[in-house]
Amino acid sequence: MATQNVSEEQLQSQFTYIDAVARLLGDKHPKAYTHTFGCQQNEADTERIRGMLSEMGYEMTDTPDEADFILFNTCAVREHAEDRAFGNVGALRHLKKERAGIVIAMCGCMAQQEKNVEKIKKSYPQVNLLFGTHALWRFPSLLYRVLTEKKRVFDIGGEDDIAEGLPVLRAKGAKAWLSIMYGCNNFCTYCIVPYVRGRERSRRPEEIEKELRELVAAGYKEITLLGQNVNSYGKDLGIDVDFADLLRRLNAVPGDFWLRFMTSHPKDASPKLFSAMAECDKVAKQLHLPFQSGSDEILHRMNRRYTAEHYKSLIADARSKMPDITLSSDIIVGFPGETDEDFEQTLKLVQDTRFDLLFTFLYSPRTGTPAASYEDNATPQDKQRRFERLLKAQDEIVAEKQAAYQGKKLRLLVDGNAKGPEYPFTARTEGNLLVCVRGDDIKIGEFIEAEIEKTSLRCLFAHKL
Repeated sequence: MATQNVSEEQLQSQFTYIDAVARLLGDKHPKAYTHTFGCQQNEADTERIRGMLSEMGYEMTDTPDEADFILFNTCAVREHAEDRAFGNVGALRHLKKERAGIVIAMCGCMAQQEKNVEKIKKSYPQVNLLFGTHALWRFPSLLYRVLTEKKRVFDIGGEDDIAEGLPVLRAKGAKAWLSIMYGCNNFCTYCIVPYVRGRERSRRPEEIEKELRELVAAGYKEITLLGQNVNSYGKDLGIDVDFADLLRRLNAVPGDFWLRFMTSHPKDASPKLFSAMAECDKVAKQLHLPFQSGSDEILHRMNRRYTAEHYKSLIADARSKMPDITLSSDIIVGFPGETDEDFEQTLKLVQDTRFDLLFTFLYSPRTGTPAASYEDNATPQDKQRRFERLLKAQDEIVAEKQAAYQGKKLRLLVDGNAKGPEYPFTARTEGNLLVCVRGDDIKIGEFIEAEIEKTSLRCLFAHKL
């Protein structure tokens, strides 16, 4: 079944509510504070909520103490993210007592789970509004109800539809997020995402291209295409366009910018994709391809649907077409049933592949996923010992790879201010490596040529040429 879009009539009704909220607020000039937990998709969702708030007349603030509206966009991928969200909302209890008129809202993946809805209803009375990932586009009508009915509003309903045309308020700077699809069909046994974000649904390529052109015209230089599994883009559209085709189409948009994407799933990565990456001059030669475990037994228990050998063949193909490609990955240590032998296979894959960057996690059980009920015989001490060995091995690899950049001349995108006075700016290489840079007449948002003059484990240091 092809993905459906929210109808024009439904979308226009939300703009009517935006106007209605603006009339309610009048000339009060209220302030809104938003805080995002979790992934880049959550960041992109928050940008649309901020866009709607701005259209209503809210001004953004960086502190909740002076806000009239406070929103936490939550993550459910790991327990730590949930604990942080509850902790932040709990800390607002005193603020609510001081200023009863404040509206406190929660949304996102954590808010989509029934267990959390009940917990918030019973234990967090300061929360006025809660809505799930499927209800995001209905935010204006939900906020209008809160403001007019003076009652708590909870909405985690909705279909797996796409809403085009929502206002967006992006952060200023060099970088922007561009969602190309939503949801996930993979059902990895440890992951809650398909249950809270729904099935895969792709945006039409013409809508994506339109938004990219707007971003380029606005001066953004690094645009990251977002999806839970970008490699399966287009399968639900009923047209003969896949992710590699989309990359080629977007690469043809005029302008000087880099295209990145995340996240990729190895089961859907293909030689066609790597050929497109190699041949498209604006697509950064950087690949984030999570492998999670080097043990085929654990991969099977995770329902990842590839083997370690297949993963290594993908890396070999990518490197043969893009010798300078930068590689990163995700690894879960301590998945239920993981033995020392399984871990050794993971460690070997890391040592053989030599990633430029790894995101490593100790397994965190998620209620509602199959893995949460799996038998687990390893002790916390066993898992921590494996985790530390993995970190040590990866640090040794990174130290060698970083040192190899000494004296190289690279094109960098300046993207922010650094903390140290000697190197006052941060920048990124095409491979997404962090660089602290110094020199005259450097501006955030510009490409520069620079020479690497020293290296460290986490950062390169350069001077502008």
